[in-house]
Amino acid sequence: MPSIPHTQSATRSPIQATFTAVSDLPLDSTDARFRAAEFFAGIGLVSLALDEAGIDVVWANDIEPVKARLHAANFDSAHYVIGDVRGISGSDLPQIDLATASFPCTDLSLAGWRKGLAGEQSGMFWEFARVLEEMDDRRPATVLLENVPGFATSHGGRDLYDAIRRLNTLGYSCDIMRIDARRFLPQSRPRLFVVGSTKAVGDRPLWPDELRPPHVVDFAARHADLRLHAGPIGLPDPDVKTLADFVECVPGTSEVWWGNERAQAFLDSLSPLQAGRLEDLRAAGEVTWRTAYRRTRAGVAVWEIRSDPVSGCLRTARGGSSKQAVVEAGQGSVRVRWMTAREYARLQGVEDSFRFSDLSPNQVMFGFGDAVCVPVVAWIAKAYLRPLLGAGGRKLVFN
Repeated sequence: MPSIPHTQSATRSPIQATFTAVSDLPLDSTDARFRAAEFFAGIGLVSLALDEAGIDVVWANDIEPVKARLHAANFDSAHYVIGDVRGISGSDLPQIDLATASFPCTDLSLAGWRKGLAGEQSGMFWEFARVLEEMDDRRPATVLLENVPGFATSHGGRDLYDAIRRLNTLGYSCDIMRIDARRFLPQSRPRLFVVGSTKAVGDRPLWPDELRPPHVVDFAARHADLRLHAGPIGLPDPDVKTLADFVECVPGTSEVWWGNERAQAFLDSLSPLQAGRLEDLRAAGEVTWRTAYRRTRAGVAVWEIRSDPVSGCLRTARGGSSKQAVVEAGQGSVRVRWMTAREYARLQGVEDSFRFSDLSPNQVMFGFGDAVCVPVVAWIAKAYLRPLLGAGGRKLVFN
């Protein structure tokens, strides 16, 4: 599908927009709390985020027992249904105002061979839509989807088109946003969010920005047949914290640090660029931290160190290439170790009070690697979802 030139989409796009300015809508004028269902709930981080905005998750579902155990260790799991979403029907859900779905990303990434929404994992989106359809007149007024940026490009944008068209048939106008967790904490974790609303009316031109980059505007311009909108919100100022604010203080004598042989293999794998970067960090007068990933270059496994004090995107810890190492360097020394489960939790915006129960570090990291970044979803809930939910049945248009 050919792309519309940037100049054309930036001038005016046929994308539809809705809502009066979010700042004009009271956050909580009645102290009411709203009700949500969390599909593909995992360890419950969407619930944690929504709670900050006065939205209670009253029903949740996931198929992974390990994630359910982490959820049960930290939340009331009486409403948590463990099992395949294909076994859920619309009549199983209580009355709700919002439905969220962080459906599996596997088939939308290279790891899933780009099968897209036709894949067995990412195709669970269709089951989410089926349940919404079966809810009929009890269907929630608002939905929130979360997935990897590849959702926007999978099959040339066809998967995103099909998903939004399906939501359109259920009465939802959709907003598409790309947000990187880096704006909220030191983890590079770009994600695509879709907000669907049955209250959307009106239209306005859409301009490319960080929240809706050119490819999103181009997508809207190419698909004037879709019911789309753009909520009038802007991203908050970036957070200035670095990895130093999130790493665990591990004594130099701890066995967690790699031994001489393993550490030397790490150093030997570095390219001249990477080795020079590490040497500059080692020679510095203060101790700093960086993360490193194992990559395959020209058929050889090597380590690459990030140039900034930011974590790479956290992943499920199911293979060596998916795990990040933490490099501590400065004042003439270098130490290397694996990132800890607690650091995974912190970098997803979770307090140290979050309990890991009796799960292994890899099981914990599996749960967090598949989860959402709490401050990102909390911001969306406060700045966008809560005002939208609190608007009642009014038609919201731009002045």
